[in-house]
Amino acid sequence: MSSAKDVQGPQARGPEAAPGSGPELPARDRGADPEPPPPGGVLWSLSGDIRALLMLPAALTLQVAHPAVGAGVDEHSVFRTDPWGRGERSLRSLQLWVYGGEQAAEEGRRLRVLHRTIRGTDTRGRRYHALTPANYAWVHATGFPVYQHAARYLIRPMTPAQERALYAEWLQVGRILGIHDRDMPQTVEEFWPYWKQMLTEEIEATTVVRELVDVDQPVPPPDRGPWPLRPVLRALWPVLLPPLARFRRFVTIGLMPPDARAAVGLPWSAEQEKRLRRMCAVLRVVVPVLPERLRYLPRARAARAAWAAEVRRNG
Repeated sequence: MSSAKDVQGPQARGPEAAPGSGPELPARDRGADPEPPPPGGVLWSLSGDIRALLMLPAALTLQVAHPAVGAGVDEHSVFRTDPWGRGERSLRSLQLWVYGGEQAAEEGRRLRVLHRTIRGTDTRGRRYHALTPANYAWVHATGFPVYQHAARYLIRPMTPAQERALYAEWLQVGRILGIHDRDMPQTVEEFWPYWKQMLTEEIEATTVVRELVDVDQPVPPPDRGPWPLRPVLRALWPVLLPPLARFRRFVTIGLMPPDARAAVGLPWSAEQEKRLRRMCAVLRVVVPVLPERLRYLPRARAARAAWAAEVRRNG
């Protein structure tokens, strides 16, 4: 991309660099699927925790703050007509990358096939392809700073060693998605200059960003969950939607790293910061004492239980 070509990280190459099959696996991994993050690692504790659900809106909003990614979602996604299905599929995909074992690489291949035909022109008049390395890598890159920042509020600040472990594991997830090592900064120290340059030169309040934080945006009632509950939700939706939309905006902006929030131009007050800290203080006390079945998402809980059983068997 014209303004990101000198970034030390994802290299900006045009759509011709993204063949129809999508990004290939790094050369050293060809012939073998890349390994998912290790059991017991930082991501195993973080991404399956129910508090991670509050982190996802900030990451998703940052992804579409990139003009090319925002244009692709604006023109090709069903997030407006099927937001609940879209959210469910995204969460399932994320859980597979971390806890899916052999299914992780298969999910990565599925996503690359899904993105083959997504192309067009962004708001700056530049041709884009969803699998252009700079675009594809940015979508993945946003997860690390959001996890790192939001964990300070919802769980605990990470040590430098934990941050490095998280980033190394996030690179492993990137390989599952088919991202070459050359298209991602390879250390935390290399990541932050890339991040700063992307915020300065690329990120903006795209149409999709504005919609995601708009409390008046229409959202259809949930079409997932127990059948008996759906008619009740449909009936109460006009009452439930306004406070839920305000809460979505609150956590989206509040759990976004401050430099990213400023780059996108999203307002945040000292009073909002106090409210966020109070809410997160409660969650830091309550969630850790919940039973495992309530604290972790189903796929994460099953994977953690299987791993713990294997550890016990092996002594």
